[in-house]
Amino acid sequence: MASVKRRVLLIEDEPGLVVTLTDRLESEGYEVGAAPDGPSGLARASRERWSVILLDVMLPGANGFDVCRDIRARGLTTPVIMLTARGQVVDRVQGLKTGADDYLTKPFDMLELLARIEVQLRRRAAAGSTDAGRAYRFGEVTIDFRKAEVTRAGKPIDVSAREFLLLKYFVEHREATLTRDELLNEVWGYHSMPSTRTVDVHVAWLRQKVEPDPPHPQYILTVHGLGYKFVG
Repeated sequence: MASVKRRVLLIEDEPGLVVTLTDRLESEGYEVGAAPDGPSGLARASRERWSVILLDVMLPGANGFDVCRDIRARGLTTPVIMLTARGQVVDRVQGLKTGADDYLTKPFDMLELLARIEVQLRRRAAAGSTDAGRAYRFGEVTIDFRKAEVTRAGKPIDVSAREFLLLKYFVEHREATLTRDELLNEVWGYHSMPSTRTVDVHVAWLRQKVEPDPPHPQYILTVHGLGYKFVG
């Protein structure tokens, strides 16, 4: 059926990257459409059905943050993965706040991009036609992924951009044991060089903000000798 065809919209203004991504995605069985600027990308995203949208940040006509915000304002829940050379954590959080589902910094490995697309497709299938990824609640804590906000018992929690990304990764991989190296790679980025102690410090800060009894955590658990596990 045409409705289940895996279709990827690539909103990107670098012709070489468009050709490279199109060739690889088509070889993986995807149908690919492309738009070279913000306005045309928004138009195609709005009038056609897509499985995933790959959206560059630096675009002619309108930047990717604005395009993503307009996509969500029109009620479209298609998964959006932002592609950008801007790797600052504040940019990643801005992308999440405008409605992006994931964020990949250039240059990226093609296998990682394919894996992230598959993750979005699985989440989409699991959620059906609802936007189940908009918010998540555990205990008295609620995470609004679209707004990148966290509340506890209805009151805002002041979390840093990095703490939010770490908490988001925990929730997305709940019940899985996550090593410190994996958390460093996925939350801090492959090109960042913090130590595993950095992970421990941020986990401790998060526990102070979301755990009812931080010295005896019930959500962000330590897996001795391995890393951490979120069980919310």
